[in-house]
Amino acid sequence: MPKVALLNQTGKNVGDIELSDSVFNVEPNQQVLYEVVKAQRAAMRQGTHKTKGRSEVRGGGRKPWKQKGTGRARSGSTRSPIWVGGGTVFGPTPRDYSLKVNRKVRRLALKTVLTLKVRDEAFKVLDALSLESIKTKGMVEVLNNLNLSGKIMIILPEGNENVAKSARNIPGVVVTTVSHASVYEIMNYRNVLTTVDAVKLYEEVLG
Repeated sequence: MPKVALLNQTGKNVGDIELSDSVFNVEPNQQVLYEVVKAQRAAMRQGTHKTKGRSEVRGGGRKPWKQKGTGRARSGSTRSPIWVGGGTVFGPTPRDYSLKVNRKVRRLALKTVLTLKVRDEAFKVLDALSLESIKTKGMVEVLNNLNLSGKIMIILPEGNENVAKSARNIPGVVVTTVSHASVYEIMNYRNVLTTVDAVKLYEEVLG
């Protein structure tokens, strides 16, 4: 079982915590990571793009000129795609970009990314994380105590308003919960800061 140092908010080592092999020490699967990240990024797309075809553009109901005898090319509508102001041919229409990914694949991807963070020593565990009031200064102090900088994802077992609001003005820092942290987001942040309770919840859900 991999071991990581258990820290408190002042940065002091208060012991070690053993992580479950079935969650934090699996064989990394790059293909699974690719599939899940692709699906999660695709799900971010709104898919509300839309252009009007020749039948949807306003006007063009009358034939511009008679079929024969004018010397010009025949034309049946001013909204033909070859006319300026005409409809668009094969333009984008609203669609759902989401991709189906099996539950076992999603879980393996999450285990893989957590394993990689532990192996890269980018996974820090606190005995608890709480702030008495909403103050950015308090959260900055905690991060400085832990020697953390850059892009940091704080994963909590459940929502904590004081922590979330204290961190939201710090560039590169995001606060989320175990149930909302996606594989793509975890990969996108250099360091992961979490708590013992969140680790236990991961082991309970994924183990």
